[in-house]
Amino acid sequence: MKKIIVLGLFVLTAHLSFGQNVKATIEDLEKKRFAAQVSKDAEVLNKIFADDLIYVHSNGKMDNKESYVASVLNGGSVYSKIDIETISIRTYNNDQTAVVNGKILITQPPVEGKPTLLPLRYLVVYTKDKKKGWQLNSWQSLKLPN
Repeated sequence: MKKIIVLGLFVLTAHLSFGQNVKATIEDLEKKRFAAQVSKDAEVLNKIFADDLIYVHSNGKMDNKESYVASVLNGGSVYSKIDIETISIRTYNNDQTAVVNGKILITQPPVEGKPTLLPLRYLVVYTKDKKKGWQLNSWQSLKLPN
């Protein structure tokens, strides 16, 4: 009986630890993605974004992977800095799907000498692809009052 209880606790602890590892991985991907958006790193963005990406901006404009990465590279979407203020990650489907809710502050280039601040609340969905690893499938954001 003791062996069964110990085995059960071990399995439960291992499962909870694995879930924490997934959450840490997703949080790290979010940081890398935001850094890539600021530095216009197409290689990182193309690796993280799923081929079927749907990217809904806070103004309602919608992009796919190709059009969004192009907008980052050509200056249509410009970021000087992106700070994560809050992040919450929930996993589903045996840790194969992650849903991220967060709040960020985007700093854009100055207009008339003043930096443009864009506070956003956002929702992201990641799925784990057997060949490509974690892929960001969907982004949707809402502008918050300054």
